[in-house]
Amino acid sequence: MLYRGLTLDRFQEQAIGHLAAGNSVLVSAPTGTGKTIIADWIVDEALKAGREVVYTAPVKALSNQKYRDWTRLYGDKVGLVTGDLVIRRDAPCRVMTTEILRNMLLGGEKLDHLMAVILDEIHFLDDRERGTTWEEVLIYLPSRVQVLGLSATLPNLGELAKWMAHVRGVEVNVVEEPKRSVPLTFYIGSVDGGITPVSEFDAIARRKAASRQAEPQRKPQRPQQRGRERRTGRPDRPVNRTRHTDVFNLLVQKKMLPCLYFAFSRRDCETNARDLARHVRGSLLDGDQQQIMDQKLRDVAGTLGPALDPDVRALYSRGIAFHHAGLHVQLKALVEELYEMRLIKVLYCTSTFALGINLPARTVVFDALDKYDGRSIAPLTTRQFMQKAGRAGRRGMDDNGHVVIRMDVEEWERKKPQIERYQRGAYEPVRSSFNLSWNSVISLLERHDEAHIRQVVGKSFLAWHLTQEAQVHERRADQLDEGGSHGARKEAKRLRKRASSADERVWDEFQRKVSFLTDVGYLDENGQFNAGAKVLAHLQIAEIPVTELVLAGFLENLDPATLFGVLCALTNELPRGVQRNFWLSREDKKLSMQIESIVRSGLVAQAAEIASMPWTWDPDLLPVGRAWAEGKSLQELLLMLESATDVSGDLITGFRRAKDLAGQLEDVYNDIPDRKAMIRDLVRSVSRDEVEVVD
Repeated sequence: MLYRGLTLDRFQEQAIGHLAAGNSVLVSAPTGTGKTIIADWIVDEALKAGREVVYTAPVKALSNQKYRDWTRLYGDKVGLVTGDLVIRRDAPCRVMTTEILRNMLLGGEKLDHLMAVILDEIHFLDDRERGTTWEEVLIYLPSRVQVLGLSATLPNLGELAKWMAHVRGVEVNVVEEPKRSVPLTFYIGSVDGGITPVSEFDAIARRKAASRQAEPQRKPQRPQQRGRERRTGRPDRPVNRTRHTDVFNLLVQKKMLPCLYFAFSRRDCETNARDLARHVRGSLLDGDQQQIMDQKLRDVAGTLGPALDPDVRALYSRGIAFHHAGLHVQLKALVEELYEMRLIKVLYCTSTFALGINLPARTVVFDALDKYDGRSIAPLTTRQFMQKAGRAGRRGMDDNGHVVIRMDVEEWERKKPQIERYQRGAYEPVRSSFNLSWNSVISLLERHDEAHIRQVVGKSFLAWHLTQEAQVHERRADQLDEGGSHGARKEAKRLRKRASSADERVWDEFQRKVSFLTDVGYLDENGQFNAGAKVLAHLQIAEIPVTELVLAGFLENLDPATLFGVLCALTNELPRGVQRNFWLSREDKKLSMQIESIVRSGLVAQAAEIASMPWTWDPDLLPVGRAWAEGKSLQELLLMLESATDVSGDLITGFRRAKDLAGQLEDVYNDIPDRKAMIRDLVRSVSRDEVEVVD
C-alpha cells in the first residue's frame, strides 16, 4: 500500500485498515518506526469527509511540531488550542493539550462533527501528575468517536485495549510492531576500549582488572584525597576517566556523526557544548553547509536579537548546539530547525528532545544511565532509555542506529544488569495513576448525580485493574473453600475481604475528597455549592490555594502587575541553583508572608495530602512576574537572576501558566465586571513577545 508516495510497513497498513473499518486502534511500535504516518492518514480522511479530528500530545514541542507540519499541508484547516495560545479554535483539525480536550468533554461542549481523536504517547496515562487526564478523556469521549492511541513499546497493551473496550463499549484493535526499521547496535564508549559492542566489554573489563592487580601498589592517598572520599562517600574518579570529548573523538574516528548526546542536567548540556567547541577549534560543517548556516544565522539575527548572542552563534557556526527545557523558546525552535537541516552535528540535549520530536541521528550517546526523577536520582526505566535510544538510525540513510553509553570499566559490573535489561527489552507495563483533581470532582458533582459519578469513577483504568485483581482473589478463594481445611477457609476469607476493598477503593478516594470539601465548607451537608465550590469550579491550576486567596478577598486588592507576579509565584518555581540578583522590597516581603500563611495553612496542606498534589509558592518569582506584566523585556528579566544555564524557557513557560490561571480567574470574577475587565486587560498585556511564540 502506498501513501504519500511511501510504501507502508505491515503494521501501518494493518492500523489504517482497522481505522478505515471505523474501529479504534492502539498502535505500539519502537521510537522512529513511523507511527505518526497513521495519524497523518486519519487526519486526511477526516478532512476529506468534512469531519473534525483532534490531536493531543503530552509535550508542547510535539504538539507544535504537528501543528507546523499539518499547517504546511492543510493551511487554515488546522488550529492550535493550548493554555498558551488559541489559533483557529474552530478549525476542523485541532492540535490541543489533553487537558483542553478533557475540559471540553467535561463541560458538555458539543462535538457532533468529531470523527477521531489521536492520543500521541498514550503511555503517558501512567504519568504521576497528568495521567488522570488521559483516562478522563477516554471515559468521557462519545463511543462514536474513533480513538487512535500511539505508544512506545508496552508489555500490557492488550490489557489497556481491553479496558478501553470495556469503558467505551466498542472494539479496540491492537497493532504491535516489535522490530525497528533501522536496527540498533549498542556500544560502550570508553578510553580503555574505544567504541566497543556491549557484548565484548566484559572481556575489556576483565583485562583491565587483571592489569591493575599486576601493577605495583598505589601510593598512599594524600590527605586532601582521603578527605574528598570522606566528604562525598565515593572513591576518587579514575585518572583516565572517559570524558564527552573522548567519546566525540571516537565517534569521529568511526564516522558516526551526527549524534544526539543525552546529558541529564541543563548545566552539563551547555558546559559540554562550549567545551566541545574549544576542543574541536574548527567547524564540523563542510564548506557548503557553512555557507547555509551563516546565511540562516544572518536571516534570524533580527528576529532573535539578544537571544542569539555571539557565544551561542559561534557554537551553531561550528555545528554544535544544546537543547533543554529552559532554553529560550525561539532558540529552541531554531536549534530544532538547524538540526532538521542537518547543520548540527553534535547536539547535547536533555530528555525533552526524546519525546516524540521526529529528529533522528546516526548515533545517540548516553552520558549516564541515571537521572533525577523529581524526587531522587534513579536509573532510567527501559521505556525512558529506549525512547532516547530510538532516535538513533535515520530511515533511508543508515543501515544501523548506533547507541553509545559513556562508561569507564570501573562502572561496568554495577551497571551491567541494568544494560542487560535494556537490551532484553524488559519494558515496564503502563499502570493507572488515576487521581481526580479538585476541579474534576467539583465538575462531576455539578453535572451528575451520585449514581452516574460512581459509574464514571468506576470506569477508570485503576478501577478496572483492581476489579480484575479482585476476580482473581475470588476465584482463588473459591478453590480454597473447596479444600475444606480451617487454614484454607481462613485464607479464602482474607482474599474475599481484599477483593471487596479493591472494588471500593477508587470510589472511596472520590468520597474522601467530597467529604473534605464538605468539612471545609465548600459544599453544604446536602452537596449544594457554597462560595468555595463556585470558585473552585473555575480553577484548574493551584486550585485550593487560589480558592482560599479568593475567598479571603486577598486578590481583589492587588494591582494588575502585582497580581500577575503572585500568580507566577503560585504556579512555578525557579530551577535549582538559580539565584536572584535583587532584594525583596519590604512590601513584597509582607505580601509574601501573607500569602504564605494561606498557602501553608492546615486546610491547604490537608488538600495537598489527600490529592497527592503539593502546592507551590516561590516569592522570588513575584518581582519577576510583575516586571513582565509592567512591560520589561525577557533580557531585562534575565539580569534579575543569576544562573549557570539559560532559564529563558522556564520563565516563558511560567508566564504562560500564570496567564492561563489569570484567564481562569477572569471567570471567577464574572459577577464583578470591573475586576473581570482588569484581569482581561492583564491577560492581553502579558501575551506578548516570547509568550506568544509557537515554540
